[in-house]
Amino acid sequence: MNPEKPNADGCLDQFAQDSARKKLVLVIEDEAPIRRFLKITLEDHGYQFAEAMTGEEGLATAALINPDLVILDLGLPDMDGLAVTKNLREWTAVPILVLSARGQEQDKVNALDFGADDYLTKPFGVGELLARIRVALRRLPSAQQMQEQTTLEFGEIKVDLVHRRVFASGEEIHLTPIEYRLLTALCKYQDKVLTHNHLLKEVWGLEYEKESHYLRVYMAQLRRKLETDAAHPRHLITEPGVGYRLKS
Repeated sequence: MNPEKPNADGCLDQFAQDSARKKLVLVIEDEAPIRRFLKITLEDHGYQFAEAMTGEEGLATAALINPDLVILDLGLPDMDGLAVTKNLREWTAVPILVLSARGQEQDKVNALDFGADDYLTKPFGVGELLARIRVALRRLPSAQQMQEQTTLEFGEIKVDLVHRRVFASGEEIHLTPIEYRLLTALCKYQDKVLTHNHLLKEVWGLEYEKESHYLRVYMAQLRRKLETDAAHPRHLITEPGVGYRLKS
């Protein structure tokens, strides 16, 4: 066993015992010296520590332990940190603090647009890191609200946000990646109206914010797959001239 890789069962036992008094920070970083430095720093200041060395491992670990904060490097060996951020944002509102050697303004803008809460450029000082962590954790909702929703049900439809599976009347429904991103974007803001621009930027990217016909096409496809009567939808509701709403 890799001595730097945590034992999942042992970690879960410890996390369960300590959760009432310590915040759990997941560090997704491929450089071992930085992970060791962060482990020492965080544990010395009263935080629980978990680690992952790749994007895929980080996503799996986040789903397993439900951390209070994610510290994320953008330059991971298997996938870009922006993709990790976008994937996390499909099912959790956990604060994400990006640590990266990429210091250009556009890199910071991209990370924030993809859903990160803050950005710290390497090298960084311990004092600033801890301050950024405190700010991010102050944004956390109450303990009751922090019970992260990993499944969502509305009518006969069930969405498994962790495993990215969708069911209608108990039968699994295949969605394209775009259809799934559109559905989960609506799920995150259930019963709230989302504008065309908001959905276009979140699902397709900033450069597509004027392409409203994309939304009409994909919303029609979602309704055909998920609604009992696509012509008279009960859940995927159009707000004329404004956008769409997922009605529970």
